[in-house]
Amino acid sequence: MTPPPLTGRTAVVTGVSRRRGIGFAVAARLADMGASLYLQHFAPHDADQPWGAEDINEVMDLLRARLQPGARLAHGEHDFAAPEAPDALISDARAALGHLDILICNHARNGGDGRLQALDAAMLDMHWAVNARSVLLATARFADQHDGRAGGRVIWFTSGQLLGPMPGEIAYCTSKAALAGITPSVAADLADRGILLNTVNPGPVNTGYLDPETADRPLEVLDDVGSRFPGGRIGAPDDPARLIAWLVSDEGRWVVGQTISTEGGFRRG
Repeated sequence: MTPPPLTGRTAVVTGVSRRRGIGFAVAARLADMGASLYLQHFAPHDADQPWGAEDINEVMDLLRARLQPGARLAHGEHDFAAPEAPDALISDARAALGHLDILICNHARNGGDGRLQALDAAMLDMHWAVNARSVLLATARFADQHDGRAGGRVIWFTSGQLLGPMPGEIAYCTSKAALAGITPSVAADLADRGILLNTVNPGPVNTGYLDPETADRPLEVLDDVGSRFPGGRIGAPDDPARLIAWLVSDEGRWVVGQTISTEGGFRRG
């Protein structure tokens, strides 16, 4: 039998702390494909959100059950607001699982944001630190340990600010736009090391924030978002996960330095 396509490779996936999250969906896909996994989480952030935190050990057990024979799973808590956290992420992952082939930077700072007049330095600095600085530093440390073998992949996440206005999330949009803007330059640098970088915009994906009982925005906004999708179906975490799994496989080897939107036809006003 042909082994799963990521057999023998190890992936680091950040932001894996809830079953409803994109990080969980990505990790599940990679586990099914044979990868070993190092999963980062920071439950205190979720605890401050309307959807709340989950038991990390239960989340990890669900993903461990999907591993293919010979694959392993390790995990750790890292607060990316701390300057040293990206170095610790890569160091801990290597200590647990050895050489790292794939880095997927799914984590993000949500909340504590606003319109332009609400901004202050602390708000901007926090979003920059978590959403952009930590991604760049983690990518640099990942590249340091990469030895040029085939299959080196990095995935960043941006948002829909390049396709339409998001006036109520200026600090978040600023940090995410930075990643999309720098993708071609960093991709060119990494390509010389045998690593392929692409950035994904998953569009509106319901990870809990679009459910009425755990929404972080008014109900009329939820109705409006749902009405903008063909057929009325809001994105699910596995929708972007399918694209990411393809990009990090050998099938995605000819896609480099792109920012790709996977939004299901979402119609912006």
